[in-house]
Amino acid sequence: MPSVSKNKKVDVESEQKVLSEFIENGKPENKYTFRVKRRKNNKKNKGITGIPHPFLKWAGGKRQLIKQFDRYFPPHYKKYIEPFVGGGSVFFYLLPDNAILMDINEELVNCYRVIQTQVDDLIQLLKAHRNEKEYFYKIRNVDRNSEDFSKWSNIQRASRTIFLNRCCFNGLFRVNSKGEFNVPFGKYKNPKFCDEENLRTVHRVLQNVQIISSNFKKCLEFAEREDFIYFDPPYQPVSGTANFTSYSKEGFGEAAQVALFEVFKELDSRGCKVMLSNSYTKFILDLYKEFRIITMKAKRAINSDATKRGEIKEALVLNY
Repeated sequence: MPSVSKNKKVDVESEQKVLSEFIENGKPENKYTFRVKRRKNNKKNKGITGIPHPFLKWAGGKRQLIKQFDRYFPPHYKKYIEPFVGGGSVFFYLLPDNAILMDINEELVNCYRVIQTQVDDLIQLLKAHRNEKEYFYKIRNVDRNSEDFSKWSNIQRASRTIFLNRCCFNGLFRVNSKGEFNVPFGKYKNPKFCDEENLRTVHRVLQNVQIISSNFKKCLEFAEREDFIYFDPPYQPVSGTANFTSYSKEGFGEAAQVALFEVFKELDSRGCKVMLSNSYTKFILDLYKEFRIITMKAKRAINSDATKRGEIKEALVLNY
């Protein structure tokens, strides 16, 4: 079996040659082994000793689906681009050596930037928070006064976002039409809103990563042939009462889903490797019918009716 290069910078052409020899019999487990070695090399190159994982809970987070996803990740690519980074489960799993992370949620993007550049100060502020109902609502309601909230530093805002996310009901990030965080107190006994070890590990992972606050269309300014783009947008509702798309005040309706599809097609025409997650609905299946669609099985944890929480189907769309 050919050895895999341990150079920090990946030469795609030479990697493709190694890979073609490495998987000459075409077995999926060989591709898996190749990806595992690449992740280990990237982890070593970044000086990471821990196992990084999302620092926020995120509705629709992909941590539970990583094992199902793994066989479908491309074994080689140039840049990794994630326009809806959210909690970042896929990014933290792949540990790409060249990455661009994007999201339209400014408070979320601010968290990533603060962890990237000011993690020590962030940790100190997080340690000062208290898991108390009255205190929670005091911190939550700061954004009701836009003038006062505008005076908060980026570190203070990141600390607030992480604290609220870890202590609110179901770990949601949801805002109203005014952009105000509106999730109630979660009543958890001991929520871990200051995971110092993971925050420091995430800090190391984010070094040399480009972090951008923008909508998904911005990725077209960076995407090139052989790049890997993973889309994890707000899902198309499976019913009229299952609409949870308010991760930003703009929402994400059918028109946005169609606009995303057009971006997907443009990336495909450029020779990019594109992967997208969404709900398993007729609308999504019809929209992406010209591409490869894989059925995933996920557990639904967020529903006002506990009897409707359970395993559901999701669509994984690939252009390769």
